[in-house]
Parts: sequence; structure tokens; C-alpha cells
Amino acid sequence: MVRGARQPQQPRSRLATRLTGTVEKPPRKRKSRTEFALKEIMSSGGAEDDIPQGERKTVTDFCYLLDKSKQLFNGLRDLPQYGQKQWQSYFGRTFDVYTKLWKFQQQHRQVLDNRYGLKRWQIGEIASKIGQLYYHYYLRTSETSYLNEAFSFYSAIRQRSYYSQVNKEDRPELVVKKLRYYARFIVVCLLLNKMDVVKELVKELSDEIEDYTHRFNTEDQVEWNLVLQEVAAFIEADPVMVLNDDNTIVITSNRLAETGAPLLEQGMIVGQLSLADALIIGNCNNQVKFSELTVDMFRMLQALEREPMNLASQMNKSGMQESADKPTRRENPHKYLLYKPTFSQLYTFLAASFKELPANSVLLIYLSATGVFPTGRSDSEGPYDFGGVLTNSNRDIINGDAMHKRNQSHKEMHCLHPGDLYPFTRKPLFIIVDSSNSVAYKNFTNLFGQPLVCLLSPTAYPKALQDQSQRGSLFTLFLNNPLMAFLFVSGLSSMRRSLWEKCQEYLRKINRDIAQLLTHSRSIDQAFLQFFGDEFLRLLLTRFVFCSATMRMHKIFRETRNYPESYPQLPRDETVENPHLQKHILELASILDVRNVFFENTLDDY
Repeated sequence: MVRGARQPQQPRSRLATRLTGTVEKPPRKRKSRTEFALKEIMSSGGAEDDIPQGERKTVTDFCYLLDKSKQLFNGLRDLPQYGQKQWQSYFGRTFDVYTKLWKFQQQHRQVLDNRYGLKRWQIGEIASKIGQLYYHYYLRTSETSYLNEAFSFYSAIRQRSYYSQVNKEDRPELVVKKLRYYARFIVVCLLLNKMDVVKELVKELSDEIEDYTHRFNTEDQVEWNLVLQEVAAFIEADPVMVLNDDNTIVITSNRLAETGAPLLEQGMIVGQLSLADALIIGNCNNQVKFSELTVDMFRMLQALEREPMNLASQMNKSGMQESADKPTRRENPHKYLLYKPTFSQLYTFLAASFKELPANSVLLIYLSATGVFPTGRSDSEGPYDFGGVLTNSNRDIINGDAMHKRNQSHKEMHCLHPGDLYPFTRKPLFIIVDSSNSVAYKNFTNLFGQPLVCLLSPTAYPKALQDQSQRGSLFTLFLNNPLMAFLFVSGLSSMRRSLWEKCQEYLRKINRDIAQLLTHSRSIDQAFLQFFGDEFLRLLLTRFVFCSATMRMHKIFRETRNYPESYPQLPRDETVENPHLQKHILELASILDVRNVFFENTLDDY
């Protein structure tokens, strides 16, 4: 993940990037452990000549592997974060060394215990580094199966209590390693929707932080407490709870399942494009986030992934993957996660993704960002005259949507305007803008004739609707979990699992019918159908139509700015205002006993 300059008005943890988003910075250069190996042997028993040659060689080989693994791991931070080719061979070498190191410490544990003084926290550190490797491999490839492997190693550290003795040593830096391990483990569990484990880890982390701050007079106590606050807010971001009969919370997954996307009708002619790359950008002021991942980014991330598979078949007995090669078939589109990027960072990643986009593929850009509005009237109405969305800068930013005053004759330089994306419309482009100035992207022009679609959020929500902006945008929630969003706008905050599953089944029927409305329309722009062959994009399009239809029927969504829009425009009478779809939405509302919050006069002519 990438982040730009820090915003002064928001307290932010300096730990955030180091926890999970990037590889830790290497420590100050020290002498090789190999140089000290024989000294450690001497200190553990007798003169050097009394130590068998084989045992001495075992310690020396272990120290070499340990040095090499740290060197390669620290080198990961110097790799460019964009581009999909340069890093693979380096990752492969790093995986290979850690595989050897992990096997070596297992096979020679007794010698290393006796002669080297190997401690359990050192084994835990090796396992933690392996977990980080898998997590970063997931970030590089977007393959969720690697998250499972990161979870396996992090979980083993906890189950085997590798860090249990750390608190007995008077070394605060070792305790910090333990705290960072917990924070990284929490992120992986969040991404895997293992919320029960997350809650256990948060409790353990809280106890560890309390003990750490009590024993050591540290300067980072406030930052670690902020980490706890961030993850607690992240966990509570969903506005609706699904409950079992015993009132325990049901954890729902919003990744693409096999039955998730509506199937295409036999013989239906749609485009053969596939979603290959996605830039997920988060730059909303004050939105809940954890480890450089806002709630909106997290939800869109999951909307663009399939349910994880287990890599057990690719693993050897020691638990390490034999090869870091990616699977033969990419399960998920590759994603870049950009948290508060500057304009130059955003453009660099965008250009790299555009350059490497395969033939017959689509680039998706998701913008969740504060709106930037034009500073004055302009005689022309070009792609730089309607404002856009905020990119990060090194200056103070006023809370909310208002930017501090600039010369009225100049454009806002820390803004991504629609015109900035024009060069990238040379290839198929799918844009989602969730912002208070999303309509700036309605003024697009398709200069190159390539498929181009923009899905645009409402620019304002009804005052009667409880403000949930800090816990994520309603528009993005509809694209990620449309049933939860429907329940929220209907005033429901909890639901029994049996009713939830019944509504999910009915929503799948609605999605199938929306897909038919789009493919059967005689006046729809062909760009929509060009993207319809890809499962992820098909699901996003059908959810967009459901969101728009729901808001148009809802009694408190009465202003034009309360409705999503698109470029090109959808034919309303055939899609978002279709009587057949409206009937379905009322039927769903009836199942939930909330029909009274929707208008019914739209069905008079049905």
C-alpha cells in the first residue's frame, strides 16, 4: 500500500505503515551473526576445540542462513511497489532462503538450543517474517490463498507461544516486535473475515500494550493506543448485524462466490473483456481506517476478490511453500491499494498498470475521496473545469470538502480531474467515483472509442438518514453488500440469519433480472455490454442498478443529488426505473416488513 503526506489535523500513528503496509526498514548495519557464532558456542560450553566440528558447522550454517534471510527481507522495501514483473524473482529467492532456514532450525533444533542458545522468540520472529512474506505476496498478486498461508504462520506463533518469554526480558524492542506481530495478524484476520479471532487478538494486544507501557517509560504509548482505537472502530463499521438464534453475530463474506454473479443467458452476445487490474484509492477525510486501509477501500477490495482457496496442495510438510510462483490461472484482478496518495504517486501507479495491461483486459479505477470543487466560473466547460477528487499534499487541508482559497484563475493542483484520466481511455476503462463531487466525472468524453463506463455516487445523502460517512460510504456499501445497505436505508440494524439468507436468495433473483434488463435493452450504450462478460464487473453493474432503483423508490431520497449517476447514462425506463425491477424491490421490502419506507405509486401502470 502507498500513502502520501500525513495530514496535520488528524492524529495518525507512525506505526501504521510499519505494521503491515510496507516491509519494515532494516536495522542499523551490524556485524554478521556468523562472526559471533563461535563466541556463542564458547559461552554455551567449554573451549572451542571441545565442540564437535559438525555442531560448529551447524551453528555457522544457521547464522549464514539467518543473515541471508534478513538481508533479502530488508531488500524487499527497495523494490518498486508498482509493476508486476521486477519483484517476482527477488521474492522467489527470499522464499527459498526462508524455506531452508525454517527447515534447518527444525532439523537441528537441539544443537541450536545447546550451542547457539536459540530462543523461542527467535523462532517466532522467523515465522513472523514468513507470514509477512505471504501477506506481501498477497498484496503483489491479489491471490487470497496467500492470506491463508500468512494466517497459518501467524496462528502457529500464537498457538506455540513463541513470544511468551519476551515479557520476562528487559528489552522493550522485543516487546515491540510482539506488538507488531499482533497488529499484522489482526490485519490478515480482518481480510479473511475471521472476526472472532480478531476480537481475541485485540483483547490480547490491549493487555500486552498495558503491560508494555507499565514496565517501560515509552514514547509510543499514545500511538499503540491509537492502533487499538482504529481496529475497534474498523470492526464496528458495519451498520447492520446478522444474528444467530443465540444472538451471536454471524460473519458474512462479501467476496465473489461461485453463485455470486448472475449467469449470462445462453447465446447472449457480450464483450469478452476481463478485469485484469484495479487501483483502489482512499482519500476521505476522517474515515475509519486501519493499517493504511479505509473502510471503503476494504469493502471494494473484497468486492474484487473470490473466496480464498487453500494452498495445501502446494505446500510441503514443513509448512513452507516450495515455490513462490503465482497460480497458473489468476483468480482475482491484480490490485494496487493507494492510501492518501499524492497526484504523482497516483499517476505513477496508474501509468504502470496501464503499461502492463494485457490485451482484451480492463483497468478499473476506484476513487473514494473528498470532493474538490471549481473555485470560480469558467467561460469553457472542459475536463478541468468541474473539479474532481482530492489527492494528497504536504500542506494543511481544511476538514470537510472545502479547500483553502487559491487564486481564482488557477486550477486546484492537488486534485484528480476527469481530464487527468483521458490518456488512459486508450484502453478499456471502468471508473467508480465515490465522492461529494462525483458528478465532475459525468463530463467525460470518450476520445478513443474504447469501452468506458463511470459509476458515480450520490453527491449528498438525505439529512434524515443517520450520517454514517465516517464508517464508510453508503454507495460503496451497496456495491460491496447490497442487502446490508438496503437494510440500513430501511432503518434496520439487526436481522436473524434465516431471514438474511432468505433475502440473499431473493436478491440473487433480482440480480438475474437486472442482468436481463441490461442485456435486453435496445437503447443501452454498448460500453456497458462490453464489460458484461467479466463476472466482477457484471456484479458491480447489477448492484449499481439495484442501488439506484432503491434510492429512487425510497421516500427520503427525493433530490437529484441523492441518486447515483453514470457515464454513459443508462436508459432509466429500461433499467433503474423499470416497473418489473420496482416490483421486486417492493417484494424484498415486504419480506423485511419495511414496505412503508418506499413509494408504491410507481407501479400504477404495471
